[in-house]
Amino acid sequence: MITSREFYTDTPAVFRSILHEQIQKYLPTHVLYRDKHNPHYETQAHHFVEVCRQFMDVKSFIHQDVDLAYELEATGVHLTSEQFDKIKYAKSKNLEVIISTHTLDEVKKAQELGADASTYSPIFSTPNKGEPKGVKDLKNVVESVDINVFALGGITTQKEIQEVKKTGAYGFASIRYFY
Repeated sequence: MITSREFYTDTPAVFRSILHEQIQKYLPTHVLYRDKHNPHYETQAHHFVEVCRQFMDVKSFIHQDVDLAYELEATGVHLTSEQFDKIKYAKSKNLEVIISTHTLDEVKKAQELGADASTYSPIFSTPNKGEPKGVKDLKNVVESVDINVFALGGITTQKEIQEVKKTGAYGFASIRYFY
């Protein structure tokens, strides 16, 4: 699950309440706090990690910021496709690392550098995210690497979830969770 400012808001009490409700409702294994425009990102990230800790089987990930993830004792960090150079640093902090990828070569590079998983996107049509990769390409990626691959991008219906599951992907991530 990936947070979005539009749904979760940047008001701490409301954010905490909605996040708790969504985790309880959907039981995700991994939750990413991503809000590129919140001027109080660090404060909200703290609330995010606290809520995630209330659920035994939920792993919390902070977007982009290795040091903040470490400081807050999040499970890990989700790096952008421009942050391959941060994988080893994050691993040295004992953080799990998921990195955003868009090609098979990038997923292989992430694996070689020690990432625990990658997000691979966009699988389906997603505004401003380029040509969709499709499930056939996703299946090829999953079968070509040993790290976990999360499908991302345009996964908004049960039909799309079922198509992703057939590829052997570790899971899927959704910003527009099924509210």
